[in-house]
Amino acid sequence: MKIAIAQLNYLIGDFEGNVQKMLSYAQTAKENGADIVVFGELAICGYPPRDFLEFNDFIRRVEESIEVLTAAAQGIAIVVGAPSVNLIPEGKDLYNSVYFLADGEVKHLQHKALLPTYDVFDEYRYFEPATEFETLEYMGKRIALTVCEDIWDIEEENPLYTVRPLDVLINEKPDFIINVSASPFNYRHAEDRIDIVKANVAKYGLTMFYSNHVGAQTELIFDGGSLVVSPNGVVHREMPYFMESMEIFDLDQVDAGKTASLQPKDDISEIHDALILGIQDYFGKLGFKKAILGLSGGIDSAVTAVLAQRALGKENVRVLLMPSQFSSDHSVNDARDLAENLGIKYDIIPIKDVYDGFMGKLGEHFEGLPFNVTEENIQARVRGTLLMAFSNKFGNILLNTSNKSEMAVGYGTLYGDLAGGISVLGDVYKTQVFALARYMNKDGEVIPENSITKPPSAELRPDQKDSDSLPDYDVLDEILFEYIEHQKGPSEIVAMGHDEALVARILKMVNRNEFKRHQTAPVLRVSSKAFGMGRRLPIVGKYLS
Repeated sequence: MKIAIAQLNYLIGDFEGNVQKMLSYAQTAKENGADIVVFGELAICGYPPRDFLEFNDFIRRVEESIEVLTAAAQGIAIVVGAPSVNLIPEGKDLYNSVYFLADGEVKHLQHKALLPTYDVFDEYRYFEPATEFETLEYMGKRIALTVCEDIWDIEEENPLYTVRPLDVLINEKPDFIINVSASPFNYRHAEDRIDIVKANVAKYGLTMFYSNHVGAQTELIFDGGSLVVSPNGVVHREMPYFMESMEIFDLDQVDAGKTASLQPKDDISEIHDALILGIQDYFGKLGFKKAILGLSGGIDSAVTAVLAQRALGKENVRVLLMPSQFSSDHSVNDARDLAENLGIKYDIIPIKDVYDGFMGKLGEHFEGLPFNVTEENIQARVRGTLLMAFSNKFGNILLNTSNKSEMAVGYGTLYGDLAGGISVLGDVYKTQVFALARYMNKDGEVIPENSITKPPSAELRPDQKDSDSLPDYDVLDEILFEYIEHQKGPSEIVAMGHDEALVARILKMVNRNEFKRHQTAPVLRVSSKAFGMGRRLPIVGKYLS
């Protein structure tokens, strides 16, 4: 038996496009001798469909799409994920299901049992968990079908069900396991994915074929990396990251366990590739083409510009250099050099006159009051207004350049430098931004060295440095990481050796600025805990306020 895994880039709600793509790959797999082709979780409608699942017409189109694929399942079996209707009056209206289509029929339908409700997932809002599990027989082989999370909860007790699907399915002596998945990227997740698949293989002694999505759905980025693991625990194949791909595997060769193939792992290179894919799909799936951003000469806007140029092409990226009376000459030169290195269009618009116009109107009201964050924010909002004017006039979507460290502590201006259609670096700590810049320069200088080595500064007042307001980024990022990614409280972080007063100050800044993050652009998710849909904290609350 030969089994094809197709890790594809789907568009949520594009039933015709998704089905036609799967039909094309199924035909190719058939022509190359595959007996089964495996697609991803909820591949029919795209993942995550969220409240689209509450539209009857959406479910009707799911069912019509299944009918099209079923009719095409001649000479090859198709395994595909889709919502299915719960015919029992009790419980939710839908299941998250995997279909096995063959000989022009629905041969088998297995529902998902464990419905994740953590981080970015909210499946229990829509789906009823499965309570019954059966294998199917095809071409003399008995197959266990599973959906994503049903292989992850291998040891821990879970209140959503009392039995694990494979604990039941194994009693029917299957020959191998197929898992259809939609597992979002984070830069530590690939190792977890391999470990969990290997743990299942070790427990049940069976080959597993694990098919993932690839592509971005607004914040969520799917990296592919589909897996085939032999019964002896050897990873027979880990498929490519961040690209559509289909490969065909001979079951006998996989069962023999003599071939090993893993993709190289590197956090920074994976973040780099993930962000490029995130930009490409945000623009491509929304029908946008051109991007604009403010280029300050600093490292955040420099890294964002490089990512945009690599994602969209130099002809589709435009930048504005908007120096104020506080901007240094080297910042303007660094920004100009980067734009020329990238071959992107740039315009220089000094903002002093515009800023002076605002201050002229406000002067009598502010008379006798010292220069403070008010005047700094006016500069940021002038820049945001100019960028949005270009966006409206020329159709360029504004990219936000704020990093995760700044967003965490509120080091940004609402309706100014926090403006944008998508936040490119909002899940990348400042220390990681520096590492990304070095990675981008590995084959020759793209980002000017001065942008990397000079002390970070917003340049909104004379001789300003980020360190005037914030601790060193090495220290800040470590504390933020423990609080945001690991959900550790202040006493736990202090116990790690950090200064108690500093921890209290930083955590208070994070919580006080929740209101800002609720008003900013969607953040491309590359970590295990990004700002946005996966981190739901109240704006108003007492804890650490």
